[in-house]
Amino acid sequence: MGVQGLTTFVEGNRHFFQDVKFRDSRLVIDGCSLYFRLYFNHGLDQQHGGDYDAFASLLTQFLSALATCNIQPYVVLDGGIDPSDKKFPTLRQRLQSKIKEADSLSHGRNGSVLPILTRDVFIQVLIQRGVPLFQCPAEADREIACLAHQWNCPVLTNDSDFYIFDLPGGYLPFRFFQWANLNGKASQRYISVRRYTTNGLCRLFGGMNRELLPLCAVLTGNDYGTPKDAETLLGLLDTSALARGGGRGKGMPSRIEGILLWLSSFSNPAEALEEVSQLMQEEGRGGGSRGKRGQRGGLSSQLWAAMQEYHITPQSSLAHWFSGGKVLPGVQISGLPECLSPAAAQGLLAPLVVDVVVMHRVLLIPQVENSKLASSHFSARAIRQAMYGILLQRGEDVQAQDIRVQENFRGRGGRGRGGDQVRGGRGQSVTLPTQQGIGVAAGASTVQAQGSSAPIYVEEYDRLDLNLKKNQVEAHLLRNPLRLDTLGQAPVAVRLGVLHEVLGVKESALSSVPLHLKLVVAVTGFWLREAIPTPSQPLLQALVLGMVYGELSWNNQPGVTS
Repeated sequence: MGVQGLTTFVEGNRHFFQDVKFRDSRLVIDGCSLYFRLYFNHGLDQQHGGDYDAFASLLTQFLSALATCNIQPYVVLDGGIDPSDKKFPTLRQRLQSKIKEADSLSHGRNGSVLPILTRDVFIQVLIQRGVPLFQCPAEADREIACLAHQWNCPVLTNDSDFYIFDLPGGYLPFRFFQWANLNGKASQRYISVRRYTTNGLCRLFGGMNRELLPLCAVLTGNDYGTPKDAETLLGLLDTSALARGGGRGKGMPSRIEGILLWLSSFSNPAEALEEVSQLMQEEGRGGGSRGKRGQRGGLSSQLWAAMQEYHITPQSSLAHWFSGGKVLPGVQISGLPECLSPAAAQGLLAPLVVDVVVMHRVLLIPQVENSKLASSHFSARAIRQAMYGILLQRGEDVQAQDIRVQENFRGRGGRGRGGDQVRGGRGQSVTLPTQQGIGVAAGASTVQAQGSSAPIYVEEYDRLDLNLKKNQVEAHLLRNPLRLDTLGQAPVAVRLGVLHEVLGVKESALSSVPLHLKLVVAVTGFWLREAIPTPSQPLLQALVLGMVYGELSWNNQPGVTS
């Protein structure tokens, strides 16, 4: 996560940090970093589906510690995949790595795989505790940095990109945030932290202009990758020789130190990029940079574009949201009805939904399981296909956009040689009425773009054995389709009918089941039919026993009436 090698370099130089007794302050928290660190740092279960009760308790303790020190948290979460696709190769690599780690854990070896419902529990606890929360449409780093910059307060995260952002309130690495050991008198409790600002790092390199730090991050390599000619440039610079000639740290100089030494010789980014242009023999730099073969977009302009990921705007779009404003910050998510945007912002709509709408793509999270069997996500494919159908059927106002998205999707390799087609679903062959602007085929019941006989597909990435595999999965329409833009206005009976259809259960079969257990019973029946291999009787009995225990635990809580 973040800039390669930067955490090791910075944390190896103690004088970059200031010891602070942290209290009476706002705190912008990178939500994804927080739930990862809380779960992994406390050794919670990863091998048996997760220990969500212990995690919820741990998160509650963390929030209570902040409250005791009069620290007001504001949590910002990553949302869907970056639509630019710049980070997608990194995401695929991480998924492949997690598949291997999940397999290692299944054999009793080491690994780090976050149980699949951790994020949902995290959001649920935050809502219960009244903690302000915002889920970004995509990557959250810049939004976090801009908000903290405007409020002049620190950021709590574990992302080395925040060693690059110039934040007056500083960056508090989670590793040095001692929330479990409060100090001070009862009325003046505080958390011992180490605060980083860019001042110390730049001072070490002769008062280097902090605006050069983003160029260091891009040359070193971050989650968005490095321009392909950057290695050629670094070879010309011989950064290791630079570091040997003037290393500032302890021990063997690092590549990142060599890059910082080189950058410290320039007064601003423009000078450094001009040097890049000359070294790479680019022509016509300045607004229309061309590479040494005359192509538009030489290395210097690529580096400048990549540096903009670290640009901080004076006014944060989130500040108004967290101040109680009704208007959603940022750009409207393309294709997502306005009525669902507040749910997405509040973390009530999973990032997977945004990915389907915007990218027609889903990354299925690896789990600890028997890697010789089919992925456990396979059993829920029919549910996802129905969800894709609801999400991707559109009215006339967005038909043209859908068709363009689908054409781009096919252009990336979509249903041709780029990937296997997967046609799932078990419904009977029926002829469905044509919805507004969408042709519905008989039998497959797939969603189709207007003017095209081809069904709409979603690109799913899932485990096959120990490899990450791309599948093209059809979006299916239901017998009684729901329109996404009027979903909240549909009668409850209609919505329940859709749920029963997807889960393959009749309402009459659930008539004797208590209301709060109807969904869990219906889902259990679906699981028994769809799971491969079919769940054993002891496994089903264990599940039912867990339900009974949950009921007893809930009914025995103080204040609960039967």
